[in-house]
Amino acid sequence: MLLIFFISVENYTQVCRDRTTTITLSAVGDLMCHTNQFHFAQTGPDSYDFNPVYSIVKYYLSSSDFTFGNLETVTAGSDRKYSGYPLFNTPDEYISALKKVGFDLLSTANNHALDRGEYGVLRTIKILNENEINYNGTFTSRRDRDSIRVFNIKGIRIAFLAYSYGTNGNIVPKDKPYLINKIDFNLLQNDIRKARMQKVDVVLVHFHFGTEYQREPDKYQRTVVDSTIKYGADVIIGGHPHVIEPLKMYKTKNGFLDSGLVAYSLGNFFSNQRWRYSDCGVILNISITKNLRTGVVYISKIDYVPTWLFKGKIGHKNEFVIFPSQYYMLNDIYTNLRKVDFQKMFEAFQDTRDILQKYSLKLPYISKFSNNKSH
Repeated sequence: MLLIFFISVENYTQVCRDRTTTITLSAVGDLMCHTNQFHFAQTGPDSYDFNPVYSIVKYYLSSSDFTFGNLETVTAGSDRKYSGYPLFNTPDEYISALKKVGFDLLSTANNHALDRGEYGVLRTIKILNENEINYNGTFTSRRDRDSIRVFNIKGIRIAFLAYSYGTNGNIVPKDKPYLINKIDFNLLQNDIRKARMQKVDVVLVHFHFGTEYQREPDKYQRTVVDSTIKYGADVIIGGHPHVIEPLKMYKTKNGFLDSGLVAYSLGNFFSNQRWRYSDCGVILNISITKNLRTGVVYISKIDYVPTWLFKGKIGHKNEFVIFPSQYYMLNDIYTNLRKVDFQKMFEAFQDTRDILQKYSLKLPYISKFSNNKSH
């Protein structure tokens, strides 16, 4: 039997008009590995397990279409000796744990990228490749550096760029400037231009910049951001201060979006810096919608998960565990935590909310709870 369905021209036009696709990007701040972090993760003579760190927030990280953060360490191998600050070298299992919780891309352009020289840069990229995590900001060759990272996410094409203010005095070989992207206005302008030529819908730039532990963007950050907006960036994400700094929307000048977003710093996500403001971070969620008929692209939603890092005993083992800081109200479930832990979690929740919204951008935090109650 042949069935024939009729739809009016008016309704058909409306269907076409309303045909859209939406994706959600999730960004986190600095992913560090101080000595205590890999000591707590050690399970054998040369074996480590960082998975418990993300056991609760995995629910939020893996729910997005694309998740990225700033990898502020290198994986130069055990023969180079693992170490924390000031010259980081982290076990490979750190990377595999990030893969398991849903990270798609890691920015590797930061002041610790050359902590173990060129070898550390190249081996870190090797381990990322083995774990099928994309990298951006450090590179293996000139050709690799000149290859703009473009990802087609459910029909929305996004170019990712990444740059650092410097390398802590660690020398970049003169004949290999491609090893890391430093913030250079000519380079930045040319890269954004090349990205826009690839018919992308959004240009997203990640910067490692700012003044450590300062909760306001400094003059240099503002200058860099203003220039990046002028060059055509749509979304700007920052790291390095190790504390959260405010968000703001801006009117794009040469970008694809009508209104863009800058997050000056997302703070620490995983670190041993556990004093107030440095013990908290954020999972920033940016929803981008594209009208498939008109090609118009816009930010349709912004929300966030505030986070706080627990350090202490879980059972008989020392653990780091990232908690959504709104979990301060779940003291009847997470009975391993002390009263002071919930007080600090509540403090982090309030601090994060107040700082992110300081420039009058009122954002909802995700209030639903993960069903993962493994601790």
